[in-house]
Amino acid sequence: MWEATGLGSEELLWSSIAFMGGIAGQQQAPCGVLSSSSVFLGLRHRCSLDDKQRAKEARTLIRQQAADLVKGFEEKFGTIICREMIRFDTSDPVEYEKFRQSGIWRQKCNKAIEFAIDRLYDFEDSRETAAS
Repeated sequence: MWEATGLGSEELLWSSIAFMGGIAGQQQAPCGVLSSSSVFLGLRHRCSLDDKQRAKEARTLIRQQAADLVKGFEEKFGTIICREMIRFDTSDPVEYEKFRQSGIWRQKCNKAIEFAIDRLYDFEDSRETAAS
């Protein structure tokens, strides 16, 4: 997404690294793809805070899109909480290694990433349609 939208910067990638495994493996948190996608939405729609009306509209849109993403995610996966999705405690090094070796990340995590990317592209398509 970051390359497709002109936000092609390693800063975006690095800003979301801690969201792997919830938040730094502390999985009582939402799936990291939801947090990372929310960061992306904020950066994608950012504008000057000097323009109060435009900033208000951007904040409203960001919150709406993030809420839509979270609701759709929960409908598809049954939860937004990392630990509930993968059933491993990745804050424990032994459990983390079991998680990696299990390959469940291919089934669960990659599907979650694909879902979020598809939804973000849907938001982009809506943005382009509205601008036309």
